[in-house]
Amino acid sequence: MAIVMDADALNAFLVEVFEQVADDFFVDDVSEEETILRLRVGPQHLRPGGTISGPSMFGLADVAAYLVTLSRIGPQALAVTTNCSIDFMRKPQAGVDLIAKARLLKLGKQLSVSDVLIYSEGSDKPVARASLTYAIPPKSIG
Repeated sequence: MAIVMDADALNAFLVEVFEQVADDFFVDDVSEEETILRLRVGPQHLRPGGTISGPSMFGLADVAAYLVTLSRIGPQALAVTTNCSIDFMRKPQAGVDLIAKARLLKLGKQLSVSDVLIYSEGSDKPVARASLTYAIPPKSIG
């Protein structure tokens, strides 16, 4: 399926619809293969010991899967997560942003399934991997 929202459109959508978290995330790139999303790591994302918290990594995976879906279906604020499984594989590097690479595995009329790999910026070893399913709202009639 063709790209209908590029990085600029997705970033604008985040600011418009999710202004409460828009400063945390930035879409670096959208291509046929993947959508790349950055978590701008700040003190609010850290846990004791100075590492990035699991909930922050989960949020990054969730937003990345949402945006890779929207990149193909357009702005659907009411698409929602229906399933997520995440594996935390190694400690993220302190003091750098996290990068999520989201791939759309299946896009249907009602569901999308995505795979997300999360990396510390500058590293080629993933710190987490997630599989997510999103429910796509029905198109309005009328």
